[in-house]
Amino acid sequence: MFTPADFLDLGSRTAVGLALMRYARAGTIRKLARGLYDVPQKHPRFGTLAADSNAIANALKGRDAIRLQPSGAYAANILGLSDQVPVRLVFLTDGSSRRVRIGKQEIVLKQTTPRNMATAGRISGTVIQALRWLGQRHVDDAVIAKLRRNLKPKDKSTLLQDAAYAPAWIGDIFHQLAKDAR
Repeated sequence: MFTPADFLDLGSRTAVGLALMRYARAGTIRKLARGLYDVPQKHPRFGTLAADSNAIANALKGRDAIRLQPSGAYAANILGLSDQVPVRLVFLTDGSSRRVRIGKQEIVLKQTTPRNMATAGRISGTVIQALRWLGQRHVDDAVIAKLRRNLKPKDKSTLLQDAAYAPAWIGDIFHQLAKDAR
């Protein structure tokens, strides 16, 4: 996954843009969205594979100099709290809100408050967003047991440090999980 900015040391913005356009027309690279390219991976059985969602998100993060925090069903899926693989990946961001459609997949960037972004890029931010998506009524002992199994001891101590940024009910869960790390 790359952007034209990755090649500005090789030539002017115009020259890099024209070169990428020629490579995209030839099929050597694939234009995923405005200013976002990759080298398509071919599988002998399935043909051209879809672009990796995490790589796309990281490329957007680097290109636009923003922070991203997985949210909703995607955050729950990352943590193993949900088996569904969402077609629409939602990220909270400190940048502007927008949608990036790549094939059938959609990446949604939602601008949010600085408080929600305080834990961006850390496991605690992902846990907060996943638990918010599940809702307080649906977080039971089975969900907490899954988090105990799936989180490393180092991650559990990070939760305790970031408990102040979570809603009170999620902070209580963070304290329960942090007991395991001690």
